[in-house]
Amino acid sequence: MTYHRSGLVFTDHTITVPLDHARPDGTTIEVFAREAVAADRRGKDLPWLLYLQGGPGHSAPRSTVGWLPRATRDYRVLLLDQRGTGRSTPANRRSLAHLADPAGYLRHFRADSIVRDAELFRAHLAGDRPWSVLGQSFGGFCALTYLSLAPEGLREVMIAGGLPSLTAGPEEVYRAAYPRVLAHNERFFARYPEDQAIARRVVDHLGRREELLPGGERLTRRRFQSLGIALGADSTFDTLHHLLEEAFADDKALSDVFLRRVDAMASYTEYPLYALLHEAAYCQGEASGWAAHRVLGEFPEFDPEPGGQVRFLGEMIFPWHFEEDPALIPLRDCAEELAAHRAWPRLYDPDRLSRNEVPVSAVIYYDDMYVEREHSLRTAGMVRGLTWWITNEYAHDGLKASDGAVLDRLITMVRR
Repeated sequence: MTYHRSGLVFTDHTITVPLDHARPDGTTIEVFAREAVAADRRGKDLPWLLYLQGGPGHSAPRSTVGWLPRATRDYRVLLLDQRGTGRSTPANRRSLAHLADPAGYLRHFRADSIVRDAELFRAHLAGDRPWSVLGQSFGGFCALTYLSLAPEGLREVMIAGGLPSLTAGPEEVYRAAYPRVLAHNERFFARYPEDQAIARRVVDHLGRREELLPGGERLTRRRFQSLGIALGADSTFDTLHHLLEEAFADDKALSDVFLRRVDAMASYTEYPLYALLHEAAYCQGEASGWAAHRVLGEFPEFDPEPGGQVRFLGEMIFPWHFEEDPALIPLRDCAEELAAHRAWPRLYDPDRLSRNEVPVSAVIYYDDMYVEREHSLRTAGMVRGLTWWITNEYAHDGLKASDGAVLDRLITMVRR
C-alpha cells in the first residue's frame, strides 16, 4: 500500500520473522514498518534511516511528526512497529490469552529481539548495505543493543534522550528516578500553585467516595497519582493542569470530563507491553522483582495520606496496575512471572562498545525525567566514537517538539 500526504510518499512493508531468533524454524510472527520518502526524491537512491520509537511497547508514529520532514531531506525513513505493537503481530490481553505460556512468549520481546528483527528488515530492503538508525528514548536503548550485537549493519547512529546505563539494574534505575520525579512535581506546582489544593481535594475525595471511570472500574488515589507520567515531556507537561482545573462537577462528585480524561491518561489499553516489559528492559541476568514498588518505600514524599502535599508518580509500573486496569487484569499472572524471571540475556557489550567504529551522536536532556542524566553521561564516555550534546532547552520529547532542530544537530554531529 502506498499513499501521499504532506509532500511525503508512504509505503507499507511487512515481513515474517522468528519469534525466537535462536530457533529460526520455530514459531513466526509478523513485523510491520512504514517507509516515508519525500515525494520529489522518491526515485533517488537514498540511504535508509531506521527509526526506533520510545517505549517499550509503543508503535511508530502515525502522524507526520516534526522531525520527519527534516529526515526525508537526506534519507528514506523506515518507521518500525516494534514486535507486538501497532500492525506487527499484536501482544495484548486478547492475543496472549490463547497462549499456553504468555510470559515465555514475551521474553522474546526485548531490545535484542527488536534488533534482530531490524536486521532482517535491513536485508529485505537494503540488502548488504548498512543503514542509519535514529533512536528516541527506549529506541536509543535499542540502538546501543544494535551496536553491541550487529554493528556491521550500521552506517551511523543518532540517539535522542536514550542513553541508558550499560550496567545498572532496575533497582538502581528507579532509586535514581524518584528524585527526578519529585523535582518535576516541584516545577509543576511552582507553575500552578493553586493545583496543589485541587490535587489534595481529589485525593481526599477518592478516599471517602467511590468514583468510577468510564470502563466501570474504581478510580483509586494511587491510580490518580500515576498521572504524573505526563510531567516529563513539554508536549504533555500542562495536561495535568488542564485536567485538574475541571476536576469537580460540584461539591460532591468528580466531573464526567475529568473521569473521561483520567481514563485516557491512566489506561494501558494501547500499551500493554509497556506495563509488562518496562522493568524487564533494564534486566541483564537478574529479576526485576517489581523494583519500582520495592524502592518506593524509600520516598515517603509520595505517600498520599491526609494532610500532606500530593506528589504525582512518574514512569513506574506497580503490581496494583494489574489489579486496577481492565486492560492489564487478565495479564496479572504473566506480569508476576516476568517480574520473577532471572535468566535475561545481556543487552549491552561494554567491551565491544569501547571498540566501536560506528559514528554515534546523542543528545542528553539535562532535566530528563525518564532517563538519568548521570547514567547517560557515564555511558557516553564508554562508547568509542560517540559525540554528545547536553541541553536544558528541551525536555524528553525534544526530538518531536523541536520541529527538526534536534535531529538536524544530531545529523551534523554524526557526520563530523
